[in-house]
Amino acid sequence: MDALIQELDIKLRQWQPAIVEQVRQRLAEIIELADQDALDILRSRIVEQEVLDLIDEPETW
Repeated sequence: MDALIQELDIKLRQWQPAIVEQVRQRLAEIIELADQDALDILRSRIVEQEVLDLIDEPETW
């Protein structure tokens, strides 16, 4: 985990401020869900977004 924290620290200094804010928000959401033992909700959001992305893709027939 220490390597992950180090990489995140480096990236937070490299990214544009808007990206940093988005990453901070997402990490806060993940921490909150983990504290509530509700990470399965996050997985369902990811699947939902994947489905929406597939629907939005142009047909290539």
